Formats: sequence, structure tokens, C-alpha cells
Amino acid sequence: MKHRDLLVTENGRWQTCKPAREWDLLRTPYRFHRFLTEVEDVLEAAIDETDCLPQLWLLVRRFITNSYWLQTQFIEPSPDTGTGVIVLYDEIGYPLTVQIATYLPGTRSSIHNHGTWGVVAVFKGEEKNTFWQRNPKPQFPDWIEPTAEVTLLPGDIISFTPDAIHGVEAAGDETTVTFSLYGENHHSKRFEFDPVTHTAKNF
Repeated sequence: MKHRDLLVTENGRWQTCKPAREWDLLRTPYRFHRFLTEVEDVLEAAIDETDCLPQLWLLVRRFITNSYWLQTQFIEPSPDTGTGVIVLYDEIGYPLTVQIATYLPGTRSSIHNHGTWGVVAVFKGEEKNTFWQRNPKPQFPDWIEPTAEVTLLPGDIISFTPDAIHGVEAAGDETTVTFSLYGENHHSKRFEFDPVTHTAKNF
């Protein structure tokens, strides 16, 4: 199966993006600083950050295709939380999060949005995404309903708009490892949803 590039928006549906051409991906060498600079250039030229998601996931695809050292940059998940995170770049005032996360099999996230755009690539294992959509009711403005799900395999990349809502589970029998690139974190726009009480809170 060929690697997939997917996009999820606030309607809770995923769509397959047009795959990149192989000759557009190969860059030797393609250094981490070059990747960060090109991401920054794309964002500075964009009128709307969401509109430039295809360019951003192309840069992520190029980065993971040419930078084999990324495949070795992960830590074992904590047995207490089931997760582990390595922040690859952290600079005060720099509006991006670049990290590699690991998840023990069966580990689940809360149901959440990110409040910013995001691009996630799966290196190892399986990541099951369940997508949700807001469907406000008079008494429950934060009511959400499940809309779709997809299991990502190694080599797959998924992109999210800021209002896309999902929950993630590390499926399969081995540790899941992912590379993530997120835009500027806006705490006031990032929510964790409870589908039982039909409430949401910032996190």
C-alpha cells in the first residue's frame, strides 16, 4: 500500500490529498535547519495558515524522506502514562512545536482539537484516529458526535485544521511512534471534549 496524505477539517471528515511526486521529495542533504526555515517561509507568505497545509505536509514528507536520523529519535513510553515525548526544537518566541511522541499499545488520548494547524507522520506502529464534529444543542453548545475513523500506518501523514476534533489510540501490538509539527499554540482555542456530559474545557 502506498503511503497516504490525509486532511481532516472541522466537519470531522478526512480526505486523501494528491500524493507528492518522488522527485519533489528528494533533497540530499536536507538538514533540520533547512526544514524549519522552509516551514517559516511558507507561513510568512501565507494569507491563511490553513490554506498552506498542503505545502506544510509536503515539507514534512520531504523531511522524513531525507532525514533518516529522525527514525532513531524517540524514547520509550512511560509505563505510568503510556506516552513519551521528545521536543526536537524549542526556542522562546518561536511559534512552532516539533516533537516525536511514543505511545504504548492501547494508550488513548482525550477527545480534543489543537486550536492550531497540525501535521503528524507515523513512523512505527498504528494510530487509530476517531473524528468528531460539533453539533450544538440548545442546552449543550459543546455537543459532539463521531463522524469517521481511520487507522494510520507507518509512512502515513495526516494534517489537521485548527477546529478538527479527534481522539487517538495506539492500535496494534507494538509501540506507536509519530513525528508532529504544530502551529502556534492558542490555549483559548484548544479544547478537550466530554461526549458523556457534552461539555468542553480548555487544556
